[in-house]
Amino acid sequence: MTLFHDSEDVVAWRFYRCGVTGLNADLVLEGGGVKGIALVGAISMLAERGYQFQKVAGTSAGAIVGALVAAGLPAAELEETMRSLDYESFRDESPLDRLGPLGKATSLLLESGIYEGEYLRAWLGDTLAAHGVRTFADLLLEDPGSDLPAERAYRLVIMASDLSHRRLRRLPWDYPIFGMPCSDVPVVDAVRASMSIPFFYEPVKLRDETTGEDTWLVDGGMLSNFPVDVFDRTDGVPPRWPTFGIKLSARANALAQQEPPVRGAVSMTRAMVSTMTGFFDHLHLDEPSTLARTIFVDTLGVRSTDFSLDHDTQQALFASGQDAARTFLDGDDSQPGWDFARYVATYRSPDTAAAGLADAP
Repeated sequence: MTLFHDSEDVVAWRFYRCGVTGLNADLVLEGGGVKGIALVGAISMLAERGYQFQKVAGTSAGAIVGALVAAGLPAAELEETMRSLDYESFRDESPLDRLGPLGKATSLLLESGIYEGEYLRAWLGDTLAAHGVRTFADLLLEDPGSDLPAERAYRLVIMASDLSHRRLRRLPWDYPIFGMPCSDVPVVDAVRASMSIPFFYEPVKLRDETTGEDTWLVDGGMLSNFPVDVFDRTDGVPPRWPTFGIKLSARANALAQQEPPVRGAVSMTRAMVSTMTGFFDHLHLDEPSTLARTIFVDTLGVRSTDFSLDHDTQQALFASGQDAARTFLDGDDSQPGWDFARYVATYRSPDTAAAGLADAP
């Protein structure tokens, strides 16, 4: 017997499996490498308070977590999945890499990155498949009330940086540029592109149908690590539910570059990449409308590529995410609790939009 007759029923069933009811929200998840477990902590608190997630956008680690959320993993299973992840395996070396520093240098010259990224592809592909998600066709969104055009009606959007054309790519929205139907592309392919930290992982190459040349895609964080406005309506209608951003930095450090000083070629390269990373995000991150809907998670000084993350540190990051989301929702001495009606009236109503106070489209 067929239980569900269309994709809307399937989406409703996935939400039912998550064990949440009542409150809708979209999510935008910042990238942060191994710090992604902190995103899961914040998401678990939102789910505990009854939020169900309609659309998700993410970069790098945010793309990994976002894909799992979009696939319908319940909060408890999402936590278990990320806790059981073997972070060391993300440094998957080719035979050439295993030859030591010379091999890694050669790999960097020949392949433009040291690590393969195949562990991520295999692990995430299997995890998504277990939940019935393989291609973006499995994440089609049935939402007549949305202002998204039909070709962008997906539950997941992933950010990647197009080095060949010097621009941000939003996947699957931009796949037709490369002659690829959005719905046919495996979700894990987009995630793999988004987590390609320059020099660390080999970039993903797509054939540009307009020029016949390869397009190089790397970590979306080079251009937009926190695309909090990706789901904002552009038709002048107030939002039906909030978009919550989850950012992996304490509020006070949101705009700070926490990098060591430049002392030579290696530190200079690191500083250049850090300066480029999230440049466009910094242009609007201090806007009151962005701050009002963003959960800032203190990641306790953990670096994105600390792949030797131990259990206690994972637990501390998860708890920090939970605490940040709880404070965001309930408020404390330094900030009021979340109030969607107040947010809309202040930033997203027709009157405030006409006055130029709402987020730019």
